[in-house]
Amino acid sequence: MQAKAFDTHLFKRILKYTKPYKKRYYGVVMFAILLSVFAALRPYLLKQTVDDYIAPKDEHGLLLYISMMGIVLLLETLSQFYFVYWANWLGQDIIKDIRTKLFQHILSFRMKYFDHAPVGQLVTRSVSDIEQIARIFSQGLFMIISDILKMLVVLIFMFYMNWRLTWIVILAMPVLVYITRIFQRKMQVAFEEVRNQVANMNTFVQERVTGMKIVQLFNREAIEYEKFKDINQKHNKAWIKTILYNSIFFPIADIISSLTLGAVILYGGFHILDGDKFTTFGDLFSYTMFIGMLFNPLRQIADKFNEMQMGMIAANRVFDILDSDKDVQKDGTVIASHLKGNIRFENVVFSYNDKENVLKGINLKVNEGETIAIVGATGAGKSTIINLLNRFYEINSGAIYIDEQNINEFQMESLRQQIAIVLQDVFLFADTIHNNITLNNPNISREAVIEAAKKIGVHKFIKTLPGGYDYDVKERGVMLSSGQRQLIAFLRAYVNNPSILILDEATSSIDSYSEELIQKATEKITKNRTSIIIAHRLATIVNANKIIVMDKGQIVEEGTHQELLKREQGYYKNLYDSQFALES
Repeated sequence: MQAKAFDTHLFKRILKYTKPYKKRYYGVVMFAILLSVFAALRPYLLKQTVDDYIAPKDEHGLLLYISMMGIVLLLETLSQFYFVYWANWLGQDIIKDIRTKLFQHILSFRMKYFDHAPVGQLVTRSVSDIEQIARIFSQGLFMIISDILKMLVVLIFMFYMNWRLTWIVILAMPVLVYITRIFQRKMQVAFEEVRNQVANMNTFVQERVTGMKIVQLFNREAIEYEKFKDINQKHNKAWIKTILYNSIFFPIADIISSLTLGAVILYGGFHILDGDKFTTFGDLFSYTMFIGMLFNPLRQIADKFNEMQMGMIAANRVFDILDSDKDVQKDGTVIASHLKGNIRFENVVFSYNDKENVLKGINLKVNEGETIAIVGATGAGKSTIINLLNRFYEINSGAIYIDEQNINEFQMESLRQQIAIVLQDVFLFADTIHNNITLNNPNISREAVIEAAKKIGVHKFIKTLPGGYDYDVKERGVMLSSGQRQLIAFLRAYVNNPSILILDEATSSIDSYSEELIQKATEKITKNRTSIIIAHRLATIVNANKIIVMDKGQIVEEGTHQELLKREQGYYKNLYDSQFALES
């Protein structure tokens, strides 16, 4: 959604974030007023000095007025300092609040939102767009208020001193205002394009850096380089357009200011030569300062308005995310303090989009303490069941119960605390092994982590690393092998002592040694605990209490390993025989 030239509703919404900082807000306004008064007072004192003390050669009066001008300059400097410092301080506190609120809102989204929202775009909204909002206060709103106040006070002084010379300046102002308005409209469009191109570039770079292994494996460096050049060129053109507009506007504004000053000097000079008592040399001296103080803010208001406009555009983008309520997960009220682990899917229908159902009326029951396995071809809906159990997505119809309680009624945080999951694609943060295991949970001590690691046979492997449990695995755990990452993820699940354990393809991409460790650990951790194992490698689930066979979103077979093997031409038997033949 594109922002208007000036969106009043959006502006009021931004100003609401100043409420916790009212004293500072009004303090900035007060210093803006003082700044405008002190700034306009200096040229007036200069006129008095020239006419009343320099021309009559009054040395005592000259020193007095020079001292007064020094005091006014000092007060103006102090006002400028506090005005700029408090305005920027206010802006930074406001974006701190908005960024916190935005991140909290992003954390509340369902997984469906992240399926279609580019990561680079979310990063742009959370970082650079919010930084731009701060400029509304540091470079936009208060600077504009200060400039307008300064212009009003300057005009009052000018009319008081010499209304004839002032009208010459007034007649020139509409021309500059008209040119400024055209410039502002052009820049608003240009800045919108700049923000779009920045978001596109962030998205592209983030995806390519994350997927650099794929880029290099498939020799796509040249292709991706050409794509980047194209995106970079569009970004460059967007900025060049803003540079062009600035290059045209500011010289024109300078010419208008200089011509106005020339007209004032010419008009005032002739009147002085003619002996006109209403115009003095002091007037001409002070007007050379007044015109700059009047025209420079008017010229800069366009630039500052553009800063504010960029902040408004950025705020519009950020608020678009904050207003995305349809993708926010609805939290329940029931606290899942400890679950027995009885799970029931009742005629569950689900789709990731409106085109095709992934699950087609699933009915499934898992008893407390059972270990069940779910098998089937890729796309059969195995992992979808896990996603729904964790409430990453909301089902289309049907219901899911844990201990006869609808999972929608559970408080989300407490529900997920009772479910531990080990995924095939393990994500590790750029942090120590210990912090990746505990995820900075203060309730899990280092001693508990070490004890758990010893129980499942991971302690020896961790101690061989430099620093042991304090070893930094770097971004996404690149310093570890895929098998080692799986072991860390398994230990992460174990130390949380979950009521329900889920292993989603947890041994599909690891070496035989790591698999042996996990198999041993699986026996310990699944004992007397409801466990769900999703696996392609059927050898890992032969001892499950029950095996669920899925195909195209439906349960097609159900039973123990031995029972399913007895079914001639059965789906599971064919799958097992084909896999056994391949492995042998």
